[in-house]
Parts: sequence; C-alpha cells; structure tokens
Amino acid sequence: MQFKDDNIYNVTRESAPFKFNEQVASVFPDMIGRSVPGYQAVIKMVEKLSARYVKAKTNCYDLGCSLGEASLAIDKGISARDVTIWSVDNSTAMLDRCQFHLDCYKHNALIKLQCEDIRSSKIENASMVVLNYTLQFIPIEARETLISDIFKGMNDGAILLISEKISFMDQSVNQLFINLHHQFKKDNGYSDLEISQKRNALENVLVPETLEFHITRLTNAGFKHVNCWQQHLNFASIIAIK
Repeated sequence: MQFKDDNIYNVTRESAPFKFNEQVASVFPDMIGRSVPGYQAVIKMVEKLSARYVKAKTNCYDLGCSLGEASLAIDKGISARDVTIWSVDNSTAMLDRCQFHLDCYKHNALIKLQCEDIRSSKIENASMVVLNYTLQFIPIEARETLISDIFKGMNDGAILLISEKISFMDQSVNQLFINLHHQFKKDNGYSDLEISQKRNALENVLVPETLEFHITRLTNAGFKHVNCWQQHLNFASIIAIK
C-alpha cells in the first residue's frame, strides 16, 4: 500500500467540504508534512512525553489517530510494561492505512485500532491522551464536553497533549499568520490554486480557536498545569497535566 504526493487540489474542482476519505488517506503523509509547520517536532515531543508520563498497566489514547504517527511515537517512548494504546478514528480509509503503517513496525505496547467518533470513546485508566489536530474538526459546542470526558478518564498526574491550528483576536495579526501559513505552503510546492481550493474545502469544517480559549477550557476542566510548549505560525501545541 503506497502513499502518493498530494495533488488533490491542483486542478479546478467543484467545491465540496473536506473529508478524510480514501483520496486524502492516500496522500496524507505528504499533505500534513507540507501543510502543518512544526509537525515533526510535535511527533518527537509525543515520544519524549510518553517516556516521562506513561505508567505500567495503563491506557494511552491517540484520538483522531489518522495514520498512527502519534500512536507510534507513544509506543517508541514507552518503557513501562502492560500498556495499551488505543488509536481512534472515524475514517475507515484512514484506519485501513493506519493498520498497514503500524504493521511495518515492532511495538513495545499493544496498539488497538477503534473506528468510532471520539466523542463516543470511553476514556479510562489513561496516563496519556493525544489530540493531534483533531479538536479543530469537532463542533465547537461539543468541545467542552469532550475535554471534560477525557479529564474524567485520566489518572492523577496523567498528561494530555493538544495540537491545533489557532486563531487570534487581533484580526491584523490573524490575517498576517494566515498569509504566512499560505507562504509556508507555497514554499513547500503548493500553488495558489491548491491553497485557495483547500481553504474553501476546509471552511466550516476546520474551525480554529484562540490559544487563550484552549487554555481556559482546559483549566476550567480541572487540569492543574496547562501551558503552550510550541507555537509555529498559527499552529500551537499545549500540554495539560491532571
């Protein structure tokens, strides 16, 4: 099962909402690498945090796992025994390729794939939870409940890592970072047509929030320690410790 270069939007096409279908799954590694600044640093940090926070006989959750990069990073960092990693996604196309991807590596922990909406996922006995560029695709009105449910299923001292595209209250700053992100994509070989068409496809599908709003939500949910550890243009990663 091979992955292709991302050329989905390089020809004029009828506008349709972005979906994690087979077409996207087949180019996803190229797409995310060329579209998300700081992505590899996030994956490396998942591994480092896993080594510090994952405890024996606990569960880890990669919610919105796509092709399982974060799941593999969790697994790579683990030294604890009897750990189960739950890789959850509602896209069967993504999970099919995720299974192929995971099968290419030896695992320290048991990795189980689960096809479901993460809002229905049962979080329990968790020492680590990862939401990598996932919350932004959840309806805004459902995000508080999801974070609360995750918090309830985490053990004391457990860690949640959230990576997201963010917005800014200052509209001049917001537009500046949008423009800089578009330049990032151009520098990675995307054309103006591709950038424009993908942005239209993501309209009302990917809905970003401010970094401050994310931190407030996490604090209100009960997390003791919340902070942003990385921001690259309009993408940020936050750690929250219970």
